[in-house]
Amino acid sequence: MFLPLQEVYQACGILVLSYMLFWFTYANVKKDNGVADIAWGLGFVLIAFFTLFKYSEIMPRQALITTLVAFWGFRLSTYILMRSIGKPEDFRYANWRKQWGKFAVIRAFLQVFMLQGFFMLIIALPIIHVNTDNNYIAINYIDYIGCLVFAFGLIFESVADWQLLEFKSKKSNKGKIMTKGLWRYSRHPNYFGEVVLWWGIYIVAFQAHFHLISLIGPLLISFLIVFVSGIPMLERKYMNKKAFREYAKKTSIFIPMFPKE
Repeated sequence: MFLPLQEVYQACGILVLSYMLFWFTYANVKKDNGVADIAWGLGFVLIAFFTLFKYSEIMPRQALITTLVAFWGFRLSTYILMRSIGKPEDFRYANWRKQWGKFAVIRAFLQVFMLQGFFMLIIALPIIHVNTDNNYIAINYIDYIGCLVFAFGLIFESVADWQLLEFKSKKSNKGKIMTKGLWRYSRHPNYFGEVVLWWGIYIVAFQAHFHLISLIGPLLISFLIVFVSGIPMLERKYMNKKAFREYAKKTSIFIPMFPKE
């Protein structure tokens, strides 16, 4: 059995609205909209635990998908927090703050926190649908495939993040472009891992009700990362550097491949 989606969506919507209002308030106090990135991963963890304990009988698949999301969300938010300690506001939010001028607060509220909350709800559809489906289906090979895809993506993303953090921690690398490790095969290996793991989550959700609606989740995160707010913004930032342009000529932008000679 499953609950009426309208009721579930409304409850999750109120939860996310309250959550993002908290982070918006904190960002204004701190004068740093970059905290929205820390809020991102933790928001999915909140949705997962909320739907698990409010709507679920906590059967194996519900526990599984919630655990996967918790591993990803806590790791990502912790990494972003560590990366941002002692650093100024992320260049994206700093540039927007300048562009928006006297409307910076209202536009940050709408275009950063509320928009992010909306995307969070859509991308979380596989999690929501699994945790509100109390029809018992034993864990099977489809779930195992989903876990393997998720694990591959999470490890790929985590290793890429660690390699970049290590590279940037050395003063001798200031102003240089990271071209080693996984970054030798993709200009954005962390984003590649992120997209892959969300498809793993969808595979785990495939046997739950409304799995076709859930498909919107991984499609949206893939679109945003590849075409909107992920890769394009970083590419624009670094393309004015000769070293990056040379790196871009021989390195795949997204899917890892051997570099061109």
